[in-house]
Amino acid sequence: MLRSVAVIALPEVAVFELGVLCELFGYDRTAEGLPGYDFHVCGVGGAPVRTHAGFSMTPEFDLTPAETADLVAIAPNDMREVPSEVLDVLRRAHERGAWVMSVCTGAFTLGEAGLLDDRRCTTHWRHTDDLAARYPRAKVDPGVLYVVDDNIITSAGTAAAIDCGIHLIREEQGSAVAAQIARRMVVPPHRDGGQAQFIQTPVPPISCETLQPLLNHVLETLDHPHTVDTLADLVHMAPRTFARRFRSETGATPHDWLTAQRVLLARRLLEDTDLGIDAIAAKAGFGSAQTLRHHFTQRLSTTPQGYRNTFKTKN
Repeated sequence: MLRSVAVIALPEVAVFELGVLCELFGYDRTAEGLPGYDFHVCGVGGAPVRTHAGFSMTPEFDLTPAETADLVAIAPNDMREVPSEVLDVLRRAHERGAWVMSVCTGAFTLGEAGLLDDRRCTTHWRHTDDLAARYPRAKVDPGVLYVVDDNIITSAGTAAAIDCGIHLIREEQGSAVAAQIARRMVVPPHRDGGQAQFIQTPVPPISCETLQPLLNHVLETLDHPHTVDTLADLVHMAPRTFARRFRSETGATPHDWLTAQRVLLARRLLEDTDLGIDAIAAKAGFGSAQTLRHHFTQRLSTTPQGYRNTFKTKN
């Protein structure tokens, strides 16, 4: 269970990304029934840290909280020579099974610690080639918002830190908590792919250029047997034209987008209701429990029942 978070801020720390981590994990929402985190911003030796925006900040804590935190996050920085004590605390966090997260160019710090060797990872698209060149054993993926490999999480640039953090909260505490926090932050609770937008109902999706009314309709009728042909007909397009337009506006194929939405709805129903697997499969539009299990296991590496056992909302 995610209870404690330590964020390491090094010189030339990026203010926005650091702020995202503070907003995700450092803001007290317990009065709203949401979990609270024992949150610390840490620096080396308690020294002031200059930000990339030109002002300095002084973390209240040294690296001590990072030795026991459930999540140790490294914010973006411009340090080429990372202090050895930072690298050591990151390695120890990984070895004891804590989550270790980098935001944007913080991935270079994880690479310096050897934590990206033989792992999939990402960083801001402007720096993926440099990351791959500096750490040739890292499996750098430039086309994703974030990557989870074992207990190492890396995110792309800037706002992808939100996606990464919301994903971690969802994995640790369920999609209902993640959706509430996302709604509180006025962001979508789930995006997937490069800039593709996969919206978890009932949070309103962000706008697409021409297909937004169709997306709204599909989200309200996920139990219907939608196909490329039926969706294209609703917007008066030829199927091939529709498929191209859909991918252009959402970043995903109609099938992938639809499957992602159905899996997300199934997750919510597994968490928040006592419906049986067959009923959930029907409501989510999978048609059969077997099809639901196939897509659920493919995307989440667990069965619907296993997911329910972990995340079912307790009354």
